[in-house]
Amino acid sequence: MQIDTGALDDAVAKATFSGVVTVDVAGQRTFERTEGFLHRALGVPMTATARIAIASGSKSFTALAVMRLVEDGALRLDQLVRDLLGDDLPLIDSSVTVEHLLTHTSGIGDYLDEEADWDASDYVLTVPAHTLTTAVAFLPLLDGHEQKFPPGERFSYCNGGYMVLAVLIERLTGETYHDVVRRLVLAPAGLEATDFLPLNALPADAAPGYVFDDGDLVNTLHLPVLGNGDGGAFTTAADLHRFWLALLNGRIVSRAGVEAMTRPRHDVPDEGMRYGMGFWLHRTAPALVLEGYDAGASFRSTHIIESQTTVSVLGNSTEGAWPVIGAFAAIIDAELG
Repeated sequence: MQIDTGALDDAVAKATFSGVVTVDVAGQRTFERTEGFLHRALGVPMTATARIAIASGSKSFTALAVMRLVEDGALRLDQLVRDLLGDDLPLIDSSVTVEHLLTHTSGIGDYLDEEADWDASDYVLTVPAHTLTTAVAFLPLLDGHEQKFPPGERFSYCNGGYMVLAVLIERLTGETYHDVVRRLVLAPAGLEATDFLPLNALPADAAPGYVFDDGDLVNTLHLPVLGNGDGGAFTTAADLHRFWLALLNGRIVSRAGVEAMTRPRHDVPDEGMRYGMGFWLHRTAPALVLEGYDAGASFRSTHIIESQTTVSVLGNSTEGAWPVIGAFAAIIDAELG
């Protein structure tokens, strides 16, 4: 893959990028660049091994945990969500299935509606951030939202749908969402640096998420204290490449499960991509995408299947990574022809 360093320099300068950019091909890292600060106030430079939050990028972990439960016979894709919710969240249509939630076609009302008029820098939580340590703790946030359209009618990206999946995981297993993901997804893939880290007690190698391109305001009060079913895990560039290889080698779910999850189901023109079941897909070529955007996080990892190439851009500010992500999108498009 040919990297235009001049174009990358321009992209870095556009929005004061802070983060990590890597290209890994099979077992070799072919490109690496770090910019900005792991910790601004202390003047700690960014490192290539920093753990950085990936926002909605970890929705795929939720989808994979669900698929593992399906393959283990504990759950069905066509199972009605109401079977496990009981009397909770009564506004969810009784015909919504697990598959509807996975494919963003449930039509349920979203507690964090991306079509609504809000900015990532807003304080959007209606309960104290520190109380959101399990999926079931989100139930007050998920309640009270009217169904938007009949289940299965169309694609509509829904954060709340993935939080409902996390609730189902906890109901079904009797474990916390985080422990299930660690056991069924992170451990089989060998992702030792990837985890759900508390925003109010980050370890030294984890990058705080900065709300703006300058200043020291971090996202601790903007987001749940622990990431959950709809995103918020921390990971490294190396673990992202490790994840893609493990996924496609059938180490998390079966190869048949991978095929089902990465089969194109919907064109999403607004995103310039397609969607499978828990994964974004390149709009025309066989490449898989994780993407995330939130207060203090801007992220994309693209894996080109045929060449085992992973291109990852992890930013620890709300907007800083997007020019870099755009520059690499053009490089990836050229690579894929």
